[in-house]
This record gives sequence, structure tokens and C-alpha cells, in this order.
Amino acid sequence: MADLQVPTDFFVEDADYVRDLDALRAVREPVFVVEQKVPADLEWDELDPRSKHVLARDLQHRPIGTGRLTPVGKIGRMAVLPEWRGKGVGAVMLTRLIDLARTLGYTQVELHAQVSAIGFYEKFGFVAFGDEYEEAGIQHRSMRLDLAARPPLLRKHPPVGAESTEIEFQTLDACRDLTLELLRSARHKLWIYSRDLDPTLFSGEAIVAELRRIATSGRGAEIHILLQDPAAAVRQSPPLLHLAQRLSSAIQIRQPQDEIDRQYAAAFLLNDQAGLLFRPLGGRFEGAVQPHAPGHHRQLLAYFGQVWERSMPPAELRSLGI
Repeated sequence: MADLQVPTDFFVEDADYVRDLDALRAVREPVFVVEQKVPADLEWDELDPRSKHVLARDLQHRPIGTGRLTPVGKIGRMAVLPEWRGKGVGAVMLTRLIDLARTLGYTQVELHAQVSAIGFYEKFGFVAFGDEYEEAGIQHRSMRLDLAARPPLLRKHPPVGAESTEIEFQTLDACRDLTLELLRSARHKLWIYSRDLDPTLFSGEAIVAELRRIATSGRGAEIHILLQDPAAAVRQSPPLLHLAQRLSSAIQIRQPQDEIDRQYAAAFLLNDQAGLLFRPLGGRFEGAVQPHAPGHHRQLLAYFGQVWERSMPPAELRSLGI
């Protein structure tokens, strides 16, 4: 099956049952309890806290779809709000759930398909078996997908709209390796939020070469950097500062001016392929990478843009021609 092509006006993320319970309810109860008349005491069960859940959200972060994978390898509670049906939301959620099943080592997954939805699941390789039966007052049929016989649905790049799994790191070496991968996947743009241009991170021949490639990648190439402590950067003379001197037309640096912005503790890197690396504490090399995270990426990019607009070029860098 070819990679799914879906609109980019929503995204799908892994959900936490406790943290995201209100969001799950905001989809499942209107769809199942109100629309399909499923009794509320049947909609929520003892498997919910033990299952893996996914949530689809619109660009305002409002929940629009849900699905779950139970501990015994059954996919269920697939629901999409009426105004979002037919737009690929269910397909991306199902793809993510199948990928989760592979990650957990399942050799097959099953589901109870409403009869009207059998054709949808067949497109993903599910095969119906057994007779029809009634469940919560609705006709269903069981379906099964043999994961060993089907190629992975999520290959190197997830479908547009799907959030890739977080890759955690706790050392400088791991952070540097993952940074290099994000740079290699970038095309023309980067956004960097840093305290002092991270001389121990943005260093080494391979990383500097990728930064140079992006900055010289042609029309529209740009690297925007929010730098909290330009004086420290000048003292340390990091490679990224020297690159900015030589490629000042493509690499722009600004310093946050508002006190609340200057107190921001985290550091992050965004590329133009919805990839991100996030460190909760900018002075440490612990955090997580997501190679493709359109939802989280949009949130960080929106924050970066707001701070960028109220920031100024640092006075400390003027003598360097930046």
C-alpha cells in the first residue's frame, strides 16, 4: 500500500489516557453515545486505562478523532467527528495504531468493524472472518490483519499528519547525532532557540557542513536563531557564529528583549520538514527528538515567531558584521 496522502489541517498524536481523558470524551461521547446511541456504561470499560490511545486534533489543538489499541492487540473506539469525516483522519489514526502494534511486537491485530466500515478496513489489508453479530445495538463483523504478511505502513517518513514517536536522549553525543539527522532531513529552513549558540552541540565537520548546506541551498534559504546570551556566544566563539559571519544574508540572529522571553528555560531546533529537537533545559543535553511532528512543530514554530517579532539584533554582534 502506498503512503497515505492526507490534508495538513490536522495531526495525529499518541495520547495519555489520564492526561487526555477530556479530549477522548469530547470525541467518543458525541459519536458513540449521542449519535450511535451506545449506552454510556458500555462505551467506557476497564481496558481504556490499559490501552494505547491516539488523538487527532485540528490546528487549534481541538480533538477531532480517537482510536485505541488494547493490551490483547485489538483496535477499537475509532471515531471521527462528523465535520471531519472523509478527510483522511481515520486513515492516519488507523495507520498510527497499526504502527504501534508493530512496535509492541504483535504479529496480528483484530477489530470489530461496524458493517458499514468493512470496506474502509479492507483497504489496509484487514480480512473479515466469522458471521455478523450485534454489538451495542449495531451490526459488526470481526476482522484481522496479519502484520507479518504486510509491509509496514509507516516507513522512513510517516504519512502527512502523523506524529512520529519521540526519541529520548540524555547525553551530548546522542543529542549531537540526532541533531545531525534533523539537519540532514532539512531542505531550506531552520529555526534555532539557543542560550549561547551551543558551541559543543553545533560543532564538528558533519554538523557545520549541513548548516552551511541549508544556508546556501538557494532562494528562500534561511536560518533564524533566537539567542538569549550573545555576550557568552561571542566569548566562546562557536562555529555557528563564524558561519553566521560568512553567510549573514541567510543566517539571522535576534535576541529576545522582553523579560518573560529572556527567562525561557528551554532550547529547541526546528527544521522545515516538521522535525524537532527539544531540550527542557537549554544548558543540558537531555530531551527528545521527533523526526516528524506537525502538531508539536506548529506550536513551537508559532511561539518562535511571536518571540522573533519582539526581538532585536544583538548589539554584541554588530562588530562581527551579523
